[in-house]
This record gives sequence, structure tokens and C-alpha cells, in this order.
Amino acid sequence: MLTPQETAEIEHELSQYERKRAACIDALKIVQRHRGWVSDEALHDIAELLEMPVDELDAVATFYNLIYRRPVGRHVVHLCDSVSCWLAGSDALAERIRERFGVRVGETDSEGRFTVLPIPCLGCCDRAPAMLVDGNLHVDLDPERLDETLERYG
Repeated sequence: MLTPQETAEIEHELSQYERKRAACIDALKIVQRHRGWVSDEALHDIAELLEMPVDELDAVATFYNLIYRRPVGRHVVHLCDSVSCWLAGSDALAERIRERFGVRVGETDSEGRFTVLPIPCLGCCDRAPAMLVDGNLHVDLDPERLDETLERYG
């Protein structure tokens, strides 16, 4: 069930659109901001509020890399896996994350600290390899800079 605060925030967004379903991404982001991810139950509640089919909303939610349909760690690391980042050494970064934190791309570490997810491109190929941590862009990475960066996310 959506909380009163989530419902109020979604209804505020609805006032900005002619059609309710146009606010679907905003609604998903609101729920995720409050809960960390969008559960099946929340998806059904959002779809009902927006008067749209659940499977259509799920298609939107699963299309966007930044909407999480399963629980994630306290910090979400999006490791760019574009050709540019791969050529610049993103595979070495993924290996360093596995060694240091015991988590592979697509997994959450045992402490629930980090979830590491692939992302097709962060749009900064000239500064590859790159990653996004909790919405913060980090570029020109190597394994040592990666360690320093992730340690800041305690």
C-alpha cells in the first residue's frame, strides 16, 4: 500500500500532466526514493492510482536502468560497460570490486552496503572508465581510484 506521503507526492505530479499515465516514471521514482526499490505490491498500487495496466507499468519500470525492481544495497554502483569504458579498463574495475567487496556485477554484497549494476553508457566516453554511485559520476577511474572512491561511501 502506498503511504499517504507517497500518494500525495504522486498526486502532485499528476497535476502537471493531462493524462495520469504520463506521470508513471515520476511515480516510480517517488516510491523508489522512499523505499529504495519498487516492489510488485507497490507497482500494483501505482498502476491503480495511475489507472493503467500493471504489465504496462512494469514494462516502463524494467526498461529504465535507474528503477530497481528488487532490493538494492545502501549504495548503488552503476559500472559503465560501454565499449569505450571496456577498452579503458572497466573489466579491471569489476574485478577489483569483486576482490575488495566480494560482489560481482548484478549482485549486492553480504553487508548490504553495495549493489553493483551494469549500465550501458554514462555519456562520458572521453573520461572512461566511469561509474555512477548514488547518482554521483566518477570518471578516469583505475583500481586504486576506485578503492578511494568507494571507501567514501562508508
